[in-house]
Amino acid sequence: MIQKRLVTNMYNSAMYNWSTDTKKLRQDRQKYSLWKLENLINFGLNKAKISRKSLIKNLPKLDLDPKKKRFLDFLLKSK
Repeated sequence: MIQKRLVTNMYNSAMYNWSTDTKKLRQDRQKYSLWKLENLINFGLNKAKISRKSLIKNLPKLDLDPKKKRFLDFLLKSK
């Protein structure tokens, strides 16, 4: 039980990007915002919220799993 709780807490901790140079990526605002949006969708929000306007604007540009992209599109059109 304790080990399961520890794994859950580690999974929900802050996201670390060891394969991406975020300092360099931040210089291009458009690429950085797309990268951050993709990572929030793929790896969890960690109590952050995604702007509906930003998601609608950038959804066609995002490199996501096609099923996930269709589901997000469905959710956005349902409101």
